[in-house]
Amino acid sequence: MKRSSPLSEIQSRLRSHACPDTARILQGFFKTGPGQYGEGDVFLGIKVPVIRAVAREFPDISLDTAIDLLHSRLHEERLLALLFLMRHFVAGATHERQSAYQAYLANSAWINSWDLVDLSAPHVVGAYLADQDRAPLYQLVHSSSMWERRIAMVATLHFIRRGDFDDTLLLAEHLLHDREDLMHKATGWMLREVGKRDQARLEAFLDQHGPAMPRTMLRYAIERFPETLRQAYLRR
Repeated sequence: MKRSSPLSEIQSRLRSHACPDTARILQGFFKTGPGQYGEGDVFLGIKVPVIRAVAREFPDISLDTAIDLLHSRLHEERLLALLFLMRHFVAGATHERQSAYQAYLANSAWINSWDLVDLSAPHVVGAYLADQDRAPLYQLVHSSSMWERRIAMVATLHFIRRGDFDDTLLLAEHLLHDREDLMHKATGWMLREVGKRDQARLEAFLDQHGPAMPRTMLRYAIERFPETLRQAYLRR
């Protein structure tokens, strides 16, 4: 009897958890209608904790299989693929980490939703570039793909957690005039993370750039400020 491939086994196991009712809710939440940012994305209706549990059932999946799975039209399969890729990165030796990082960027066209980016970018792109030349972030931030621009910004969460804010602030300058609301939210979120650790540094950035910032970006950035200070920045 012919044994099924690892990829088909993974897909079969994941799809056994599908829930059409949840899928309908998720397709609305992730804006999959015509002209929306998630247009055409397809959901099985599986929540993230369940997907993580399925990932644990397959501890020895190769990087090649993870990339094959990432090429799926199904959102949850792409999320599961990123969990496998992140595991390769975290557990790998130096050359394996490099391979996982390169595979991530080479296949960024399939990392095409805010949750997929936010799940993975700090743990792969940010972690790899923490001790490397960070020029790739400045290439990504000028990409025509909103998701690649989001990868660049959200990847810096890894740096922020190490007390390193320079690239976050420089990238935020590049994104002040981005047209996408999802980028305003991502940039404001990273600025807020900087402010949680160094409010004076964030205030200095806002004093210089606040008047030019999109309203959503500013609101996200100052969300944790005392109310009086928050209102002062909003009035500007």
